[in-house]
Amino acid sequence: MRGRTVDRVLAGSGLAAGALMFFTGQYQARVDARWLFVPLVVCCSALLLRRGAPVTSVLVGTVAVAGDVVIGPSLATPLVYTQVLYDACLHGSARLAKVLLATSVVGSVVTAIVCLVVIRDVQAVGLGVLLALVTVVPILTGSHVRHHRDQAETARRSAEQVARLAAADRANAVAAERAGMARELHDVIANHLSAVAIHATAALSADLGADGTKRALSVIRENSVQGLAEMRRMVGFLRDPAALPDNAPGGLTALDDLAKRAGLPVRLAVDLGPGDVPVSVDLAAYRIIQESLTNALKHGDGGPVTVDVGGGPKAVTVRVASGVIPGRAVNDGAGLIGMRERAALLGGELTAGPCGGQWVVEARLPCG
Repeated sequence: MRGRTVDRVLAGSGLAAGALMFFTGQYQARVDARWLFVPLVVCCSALLLRRGAPVTSVLVGTVAVAGDVVIGPSLATPLVYTQVLYDACLHGSARLAKVLLATSVVGSVVTAIVCLVVIRDVQAVGLGVLLALVTVVPILTGSHVRHHRDQAETARRSAEQVARLAAADRANAVAAERAGMARELHDVIANHLSAVAIHATAALSADLGADGTKRALSVIRENSVQGLAEMRRMVGFLRDPAALPDNAPGGLTALDDLAKRAGLPVRLAVDLGPGDVPVSVDLAAYRIIQESLTNALKHGDGGPVTVDVGGGPKAVTVRVASGVIPGRAVNDGAGLIGMRERAALLGGELTAGPCGGQWVVEARLPCG
């Protein structure tokens, strides 16, 4: 609706300007000057078609200018015609603009040559120059404005695409962060609750005696307290990452405590070379061992678990071997998936499976 209003305003303004020129005596027609209103009205009506039918608008405007030249010529109709050509290049196709430019240039040159040959006066070339001003200049102006408009539209679309990609990246980052949080919470809780559940089941299903019951309850209490402590630290970290204390649980230095709370015999051997282990590798190795002990507690035969940790300046290696009950398969669930993801995030690798009658988890974590 707004575009149609602008079209009507342009057409009305051109007609009003022509009428003003008529009343001020600017028309010098070969016949009655009032006939010059006919091509002017036709040319102004072409402006009403400038958006929806630019080709038709140019054809109507050209017919109007030709009639104006035969009757007059006048000044108002050619001026309105410049607007018609400008709008055709602005709203029409790129091919239309090229055709109009080629036609106007050829027409101006041919007109100048014909006038020079027929009239034999250099001043006759001015007619070709005038035709170029009326046609070539508005066509070039309209094409230039259209080019900049198209560039602005391309830039806007590129900005929208970048915004969509940024939103997708943010969504992927949130999803990855949620997966990491879920993995971390699983590793924090699973080991402690598994030990609690197994020892509670043992205490309820068998007569362990006073000493055995006391040991089971001691393991249950120790794992419950430690699990709650790690949960509080984890929740505090999620609320404020800067609040994570330096002595947060986890890390290869805490393996002795982890072995004591494992709920089954653990043979621990740690041989780390000189130099500090990166924090990310240190925590990943701890979590892999913790999850391996959880799986051994849930799926193993209750026998000793061997944990070997080795390291050098380039990588830390972890090997956890536990006995398995014949015929029982260890499900490749969230625990094993989480261990593989931890190793992959550091550029390392992890394998898990039966080997020599045992279930063996081996990981290599690069330090740099």
